[in-house]
Amino acid sequence: MKYNNPIVKGFYPDPSVCFANGKYYMVCSSFQYFPGVPLFESNDLVNWTQIGHVLTRKNQIMLEKVNSSGGVFAPTIRFHNGRFYMVTTNDTTHQHFYVYTDDIHKEWSDPIYVDQNGIDPSLYFEGDKTYFMSNGSDDTGKPGVIQCEIDIETGKKLSPSTCIWQGSGGRYLESPHLYKIGDWYYLMAAEGGTEYGHMVTYARSSSVWGPFENYKSNPVLTNRNKAPYIIQGIGHGDLIRDTNGDWHILCLGFRQIHIWHTFHNLGREVFLIPVSFDQDGWFTAGNDGTAEETYELKGDFEQITKDTYTFENTNWNLDWCFLRHPHLENYTLEDNKAILRGTSVTIDEADSPTFLAIRQRDFKGNLRCHLSIDTGEAGITIYMSELEHYDIAIRKNKEQYECVLKLNVGTIKHEEKVVPLANPEADLCIRLDNEEYTFSVKEQGKETILGKGMTRYLSSEVSGGFTGVLFGMYAIGEQNTATFTDFNCHYEENEPITVFA
Repeated sequence: MKYNNPIVKGFYPDPSVCFANGKYYMVCSSFQYFPGVPLFESNDLVNWTQIGHVLTRKNQIMLEKVNSSGGVFAPTIRFHNGRFYMVTTNDTTHQHFYVYTDDIHKEWSDPIYVDQNGIDPSLYFEGDKTYFMSNGSDDTGKPGVIQCEIDIETGKKLSPSTCIWQGSGGRYLESPHLYKIGDWYYLMAAEGGTEYGHMVTYARSSSVWGPFENYKSNPVLTNRNKAPYIIQGIGHGDLIRDTNGDWHILCLGFRQIHIWHTFHNLGREVFLIPVSFDQDGWFTAGNDGTAEETYELKGDFEQITKDTYTFENTNWNLDWCFLRHPHLENYTLEDNKAILRGTSVTIDEADSPTFLAIRQRDFKGNLRCHLSIDTGEAGITIYMSELEHYDIAIRKNKEQYECVLKLNVGTIKHEEKVVPLANPEADLCIRLDNEEYTFSVKEQGKETILGKGMTRYLSSEVSGGFTGVLFGMYAIGEQNTATFTDFNCHYEENEPITVFA
């Protein structure tokens, strides 16, 4: 059957995958958002259902006043002896830790810490031994992929941290994963930086400690020279074998807003790429080492897509997220309504404002929501970071209610347009297009255009960092109670772009 990439759309970066009890499980990075580490389940590697989060308690992850793109980096999920493990790094505190569960649908343990530097940790199990690896520098100061043996019960190191591979020559060696396939240990990693030069590379050895021999045609997978093409930034992959015996790389990539415009605002998404082994045990990936939109996968399945998101057909605990650790007393979430109580904290701060968001998953469509407020300010924000976001809001200015469009790009904070309202409620409307958002307010049947904001200024190329755009509801003001109803975000299919007429 054919499937289309990305298989999971929107800001779900750094995918890692394992197979257990007849199903596939995947985790992704979450950075400053909470709950942390989205957790997915699949029967076929193509259709993924979010079943929870790994980090659901405040004591599992420190997010207090973490800047955007701080916090939870690059998780790895593994299954061993009936137990699931998720290992990650809090890049803000510079701590590696892992948690575990014996039931994937229930809570995970408190964190167990490992004293090794770097980021992007991974676990490899062999017999009764557990190996822990990350990028960084070993105990002698040698940089590269570093590895030690640990006690899985305590996280205590049982051997020195030793550099086992220094990559194929690309910058930012990261995302190491180790596999035993046949007689060989394969060490796969990412190089080039999680940008347009991103790539997957690998080496192999007959020993878990190396030496590792580079694949002579590295990188095994990259779109760094594939242009003009929408799909870019392919890298940071994890190998998985399906139930038919075929191998795949589950990796991240991103889609540009236009084939000729090198900006991406949806964040890094999840792609599935086929892998083939030759008779000598080396593997290749994709189409001559590049990632395409469409591939074939054995099996009788249909790729299921969702184009409309509402309060009624989403789950508050799965599809939505908070900024850092939320003050839950400020939220009342019902089947068809969200009531948010404001505080003095704003969405311009690296703090915990009253804010609840869902990821933008595609380029074209419409978003609308009915909002009523008491005092203060509340609205819908197109949110990339505390510095880059566009807000359409209702606020009380003395005794007058008004609707305002605010465009925030770096230190530039601009009110595009303000219109008076007869009542403290209205429909907020946003038109989504590849290159711009158009904002309008509808009151008593009359719709007023407030202005536009270009998507490129909410892109990773402008904002920096590792996240993507979210649609957030927010409220500001100590006495303000904001009620959001009739939320509807509907995506339309993008028209194909012809490279050459």
